[in-house]
Amino acid sequence: MATQTKESVQIDLALQGGGAHGAFTWGVLDRLLEEDRLIIEGVSGTSAGAMNAAVMSCGLARGGRDEARRLLAEFWRRVSDAARFSPFKRGPLDRMMGQWTLDNSPAFVMLDLTARLISPYTMGGMAGNPLRDILCDLIDFDGLAKGPVKLFITATNVQTGRGRVFRRHEISADVLLASACLPTLYQAIEIDGVPYWDGGYSGNPTMTPLVCECDSNDTILVQINPVERPGTPRSAREIASRLNEISFNSPLLKELRMMALLRQVVDPGNSEAKAWHAMRMHRISSDLMVKLGHSSKLNAEWDFLQMLFDAGRKSAGTFLADHGADLGVKPTLDLDDLLERD
Repeated sequence: MATQTKESVQIDLALQGGGAHGAFTWGVLDRLLEEDRLIIEGVSGTSAGAMNAAVMSCGLARGGRDEARRLLAEFWRRVSDAARFSPFKRGPLDRMMGQWTLDNSPAFVMLDLTARLISPYTMGGMAGNPLRDILCDLIDFDGLAKGPVKLFITATNVQTGRGRVFRRHEISADVLLASACLPTLYQAIEIDGVPYWDGGYSGNPTMTPLVCECDSNDTILVQINPVERPGTPRSAREIASRLNEISFNSPLLKELRMMALLRQVVDPGNSEAKAWHAMRMHRISSDLMVKLGHSSKLNAEWDFLQMLFDAGRKSAGTFLADHGADLGVKPTLDLDDLLERD
């Protein structure tokens, strides 16, 4: 086990999206914010990762680490409170067996079927989005724009299929909702007349701004979508769930492979290429995510969110114990390994 140094280390964070599974990231951030030596320079986030990034950055701008931790806890508590009367709840059998899935919830089954057959434009989309009020109440967007953290939020341009990265001075409630806009559930979010869908289709999260626009050489990826899953999906729901994971991981994996390739081919003496050679990648993840199905991303029960929070804190604690001393020194995620895989 590595011995941690007390010297300050500037880091960036890359936060994946994944609905309610973002509560795992909340736990990771809560633990990292306890480390005074870690100075967060930039954060790239998508969907739930975008929410965590914006709420944390607002807290840091407003009152520092303690306020960031408080604001994150308040955000997830309000998410759970808003879902208290939601029909998307576990059935009695799942509760009895300690399963977090919504696969047996009649409301989820109906939603799953409806989303495959009926456009949200036909039905008017899901009635409102409680996240808008929560975000507007908790986040001071003017303060966010002037805060110390460089923020990069990705949404997908519906018309071009390309990702757009919004910087901190551009971020609003609409931008955050666009980053989390699932097209089978919600109508596209328009920003300056341009329709946007979930950023996970184009960057989950987008890594390049952290390398090109931040001085930090250490980036910690908080990954909540499993890259590998044993076995072959058989049921329609299992197939749809795995397709969701693959599609939302694909942009990230392609970008990491591109970064690994650039490190190998660019001239390290070139000032523009120096950042690619100096970067050090790290990752915090958990095997727990492999055990959770797609439907649980809509499960906002407080007990579930608290379980994910605890798992996130534990995973971050393990990372710091094992690799805390490596921050600022060497990478702990081998990007070259991605080039060797089929």
